[in-house]
Amino acid sequence: MKKIVEVLGKLGLTLQIAKTALAAALSWFVASVLLQSAYPYFAPVSAIITVQVTVADSVSKASQRIIGIIGGVMLSMLLGRWFQVNTASIFFIILLGMGIAKAFRMNLQIISQVAISSLLVLAFGQVDSGYAYERVIETVLGSGIALLINALIIPTDAIPDVEKSIIAYNKMAATTLSGLSALLDDTDPRRKTGRSEVNALTKAALECRKSVELAEQSLKYNPLLTHRREKLSRLAADIRLLHSIMIQIRGIRRSLDDLQRNTAFQTDYAGKEQLVRTLEATAACISAFGETIVDPSEEKSDRLGAAIRVARREQARSLETLTHVTALPVLQDMGSILTDLSRIVTETERPEVEEEEIAESA
Repeated sequence: MKKIVEVLGKLGLTLQIAKTALAAALSWFVASVLLQSAYPYFAPVSAIITVQVTVADSVSKASQRIIGIIGGVMLSMLLGRWFQVNTASIFFIILLGMGIAKAFRMNLQIISQVAISSLLVLAFGQVDSGYAYERVIETVLGSGIALLINALIIPTDAIPDVEKSIIAYNKMAATTLSGLSALLDDTDPRRKTGRSEVNALTKAALECRKSVELAEQSLKYNPLLTHRREKLSRLAADIRLLHSIMIQIRGIRRSLDDLQRNTAFQTDYAGKEQLVRTLEATAACISAFGETIVDPSEEKSDRLGAAIRVARREQARSLETLTHVTALPVLQDMGSILTDLSRIVTETERPEVEEEEIAESA
């Protein structure tokens, strides 16, 4: 079944398109056959507009269209008695309708819908006195059917996308931190700053945050995915930890960049190799932490604990290398680096409650 869906998706027949077609057809059937509407066009049109990627987006589109339809209908019913359908009346009705909607600071979707419904009711309402009321009913009907179909038929679950985003983000964070050791290589004629790598990490953080927001939208107003909210909440908490780790990495890059310019550090500091090992051990903590996010287990938790102990030990050794350093700028920057590295390890440590949850799930 999954392969069939993938093949159809490559041909352009996605699930959302299929749900849109079903909602439009069902809305037309209900409006024309069950309600005996002579002009059942608004029902399928409303359904097409309402079906969106998430149920929350569908609710937003449905409310916008219904508000716009009601506003346009009310305006045309009030003013249509004194106007005949001609160039001047169409200009005036649309100008007034969109102006009022704009004055109430409605969004562009509602403003456009007010203009469309005003025009149609003005044109056909004079021929059919029940046209205006039928259009409102059909709009509510089409939007309601679209909402039900979107929520009940294979609702969109964006959590897998969040997990993929977290994996990529975590891997980039570990690679970026480990790669900062290149700033300690004074034999390379090309001076590296690590700025581009950290900027790429910052961009990945924003993309990860967007994926969480989309997942939150996908679960909103969605009764079939309520059980997924707890998992999304845990993923969002871990993303906040990764964001804090990213901030520490940015600080480490700045401190290493400053040390690279410091002659005393380049000539007198004897702990560069130890600092490289400390950076790599802390990066290993980030990697192990990432493995416990998406698919936690007791084994992965144990590996994270071991990585944390190694990182703490290497950080302590780096601290010992500062014993004979007398240059204040070197001490300040090295102190800042070791503090940030310690904070990174702290962020990857799991509270006891969470460890119990992992053990129970295993």
